[in-house]
Amino acid sequence: MPSMSTDQSVLPRVAPKPELPSPLEAFRRGPREFLDVDHSRLAYYRFGSGPDLVFVHGWPLNASTFRNLIPHLADRYTCHLFDLPGAGRTECGPDAPLHLNAHVDTVSRAIRVLGLSRFGLVAHDSGGYIARLVAADDPRVAGLVLGNTEIPKHTPFLILAYSRLVSVPGFAELMRSVLRVEALRRSPLGFGSCFESAASIDGEFTELMLAPLLAAPRGLRGQLQLLAGLDFTAMSAAMLSAHERIRARTQLVWGDADTFFPVEKAREMLPQFLAGAEMAEIPAGRLFCHEERAPEFAAHARRFFETCEF
Repeated sequence: MPSMSTDQSVLPRVAPKPELPSPLEAFRRGPREFLDVDHSRLAYYRFGSGPDLVFVHGWPLNASTFRNLIPHLADRYTCHLFDLPGAGRTECGPDAPLHLNAHVDTVSRAIRVLGLSRFGLVAHDSGGYIARLVAADDPRVAGLVLGNTEIPKHTPFLILAYSRLVSVPGFAELMRSVLRVEALRRSPLGFGSCFESAASIDGEFTELMLAPLLAAPRGLRGQLQLLAGLDFTAMSAAMLSAHERIRARTQLVWGDADTFFPVEKAREMLPQFLAGAEMAEIPAGRLFCHEERAPEFAAHARRFFETCEF
């Protein structure tokens, strides 16, 4: 089917924030349930009721990165979130696989454990790579929302540099310093290019995303292990193949000021999707616009899922 591009002059209406238990407090408290996927026990969170949505976080984040989206979706959908192995509060053994392709299998296992027969996928960053491979050939997927994620034949310079430096002695300590020191966290070496406002890096983001990387014995090491195993050529081929096999429609939601995954390159993906794809752009949004501009991101996702058959 041909690709479709939405008119960005009119944004979908942002639904009023419903009164729901605070996802922020739930993530601060920690999981009440775990999903056993054999090699790991995934920290699991569930909010809302209605058709099922499965959220897949990216690197080096955890499920709490979606905390601002949930209040705008959980009044209509059941939102399932979990920390991937090596992230957040998931419990995994020393032999648990931590690379991206292993995460594809892990997410598929989690969906089987949950017993979902029909579901939508919401994914961001490298979670979007995982979600596309999960969705390929799976007729249970009702729709796929991808936010600022990998693009075939495009590798962000900083990620490429880090993947080549990860085996250099002292690199892990350098990364610890980047996470610990506010000035470095806010710099281009850290998350300075990911947010519109550097202030967004501090507070909840540092508390929920960065502190666990420093506190857990395997936290940062596990994330660096994933980085070391990236094969960008193979990833590009896998995405192109997945795009041709995903039978559900796809919605791209993109911060158009993202310097990691440029929006003009993201638009080039639209014709690749078998069932068609649409592009919704968030003006001035950066890589983590799902955190900073959650009402707009959620409105695009909500509008899209309302057109999907669950």
